[in-house]
Amino acid sequence: MEQIIKMHIKKLPEGVYLATSKEIPGLVAQGRTVTEALEIARDVARKLMEARSERSGKVKFSKLGESFDYPMIVSL
Repeated sequence: MEQIIKMHIKKLPEGVYLATSKEIPGLVAQGRTVTEALEIARDVARKLMEARSERSGKVKFSKLGESFDYPMIVSL
């Protein structure tokens, strides 16, 4: 099942990107690019959601609608 998770991306002074989410406590991922940080964050989110589901049996998120906004990053 697919879910939308709002991510916060911040460029750190070291030049790497940090991805976190208020919706999934404990989700922290770092990458050399935004794309890499988001790929790592997706894996971390999946593992955290699976662990939460095993413990409590429930994971609540917003339903995936018929349409939604998605920011696309394009490098030149």
